[in-house]
This record gives sequence, C-alpha cells and structure tokens, in this order.
Amino acid sequence: MKVLVNGIGNIGSTLLHLLHAYKELLGIDTVFALKNAPMPWQEEDLKDIQAMGVVVCTRGSENGYTALEDVLSDIDYIFDCTNNGGGIKNKEWYDKLSNLKGASAQGSEKNFGTSFMTGINDAIIKTEKYAHIVSCNTHSIACLLSTFTGNELSNLKEADFVIVRRSEDIGNHERLVSANVVSRHLDDTLGTHHSIDVLDLFQTVGISPKLSSSDITTPSQLMHGVRFNIGLKEPIAAKEVKERIANNSLVSSSTKFDSNVIFERGRRIGFQGRIYSHAVIIDNNILINDDRIIGWAFIPQEGNTLLSTVHAFLLQKNTANAPEIMQQLSNELIKEKW
Repeated sequence: MKVLVNGIGNIGSTLLHLLHAYKELLGIDTVFALKNAPMPWQEEDLKDIQAMGVVVCTRGSENGYTALEDVLSDIDYIFDCTNNGGGIKNKEWYDKLSNLKGASAQGSEKNFGTSFMTGINDAIIKTEKYAHIVSCNTHSIACLLSTFTGNELSNLKEADFVIVRRSEDIGNHERLVSANVVSRHLDDTLGTHHSIDVLDLFQTVGISPKLSSSDITTPSQLMHGVRFNIGLKEPIAAKEVKERIANNSLVSSSTKFDSNVIFERGRRIGFQGRIYSHAVIIDNNILINDDRIIGWAFIPQEGNTLLSTVHAFLLQKNTANAPEIMQQLSNELIKEKW
C-alpha cells in the first residue's frame, strides 16, 4: 500500500516519521510526502525526510523532487495534514482519484468526513472513506469524560471545561499574543467550539452529553491545559478515580505542576520528541466532592491526535488485526507517568 502525507508541518512531519518507523506493522510499502510551496530555507528538512526513505513530492518537478502528478494515481490513502480549510479544499481533488481507498484530515478541517477519535466510534469509521480526526482539545475533553465515567457516558450528569491554550506551535511566530485573550462563546449553552465538537463526536454513536466549555489563550508556545469539572450521577471515591485513570491506556498522569517540565521531558524521551497520550492528568491535585471531580490536565497537542490518525487508516482499510496493532503502538508510544 502506498500512502501520501499532504503537509509537512508539526503534525505532518511527526506522522511521517511514525508511518516510516512502523511501515511493516501498518502494511505500508511506500510513504510519500507532499510539501506545498517549499521554501528555500526548508531544503535541509526535506533532505532529512528523503534520507530516511520517504519520497518527497511537489506540485511540478522542482529542485529534484518527485512530481506529484507522476505518482498520484498510485496513492491508496492520503493523510491530509494541512489546516485552515486546506483539507476541505483538497477533498475536491481527492474525490477524483479512482484508486484512493480513504483519507483523513486533522482538527481544523471539520466536515471533511466523519469525526473520529480512537476508542469512541471505531465501528462507524470502518465504512467511511473520509475521516475527520478531531482536534487535540477534543481528544483531551472526550478522554477525560470517558475516563472519569468509567467508559459509561450514561454515568455523566454534566461537565464544564476551561481550555487554557498556547497561542501557536513552537517554532512559529505569527500569532503569539502578548497577554491573555478570552475566546467568544459560540453557543449560549455549550460555549466555545470545544464542547460543540465533543458533542458532535459523541453524537456519532448516539450519545449527547451535557457539556459547556470556555477558552483563554496565553502567551505560551508549549502545552495547552484544561481545567475539568465533571459531575457524575453517583458519588465516587478517590480510590475509584485513581483506578479509572490507571485503567485508560490512552491517558497519562503526572505529579508535576509545570507544563514546561513535562514538555521538556517529552522532547527528550518521546518518539520524535512528542507525547502521544490524549491527556496528562495531574493526579495529585484532584478535588473530589461527592459526585464531582475537579482538576487539571495538560494537553500534548502535537502528538495526541496521531494514534487516532493511524487507527482511522487501519479501520478504513479493514485491517483484520487493528486492535493488536493499536495495542502495540500504545504500549510503545504512551508513557503511563510523566
């Protein structure tokens, strides 16, 4: 199987390394990468990608790269890692590729396809050609809900979340704010798009949790954070909260209060310097008041969507041993404690 990663930014470049490192496990023969409008100062990055065996493509043959037009008809699957509407626009030409078996796009590209997150709606995505991998913040909220309800959303009474955002990806310098900036509530009940997106995700499996969310952007380029306030229908003990965190292999925990410490450790020991768990829960700082769980988690936004991205690919191509593959990837990429 031949796959193409369209866009080589923070998500795309990490995904490329992940797909290449696990090619045999994932049933991939060749990994192609499309660099849209390559800049002269990016040549060294592209050479590094070529050196590890990825075929770098551009639109038209320039600087010795493979012309996209020459390989496009052979591509079986596309991982779209563009943003700000790029994936939605690209879908127009994906539709014209007769050989294409499936494609996925990342968080900002809502309506590209069926919203997906591993562990939430796996069965549905098997029959879908296009998958929308929900955002890093949607991953964090959905996994916190699943974790603290014991994977039974019927146990949820209501929940409220405050997302504390970094202003932009590390290495960029386009949207860095100089002070805290509050986001506008888009819905009178749900609040910001985060709870709207989580609700849309759960509604794909017929669940409509009662949610609300707010958002504030900070002058940081490290990690997002989320303050959760989750009300259950029944009281819960501290021991059970700890057990539910431990039982979810897709979340991690930490006793560290500083996101920069966790971020830096991820850069040192994570695969490609990333953290792949859906959230890092600060498990020694949780308030439990009868039926209410309140606390903080950090969000590894450059890595926490990637397992869902790979999982969608496996499901869309009907991989028989997808659960075993995902378990191996989780075991190797996700650390229980940070």
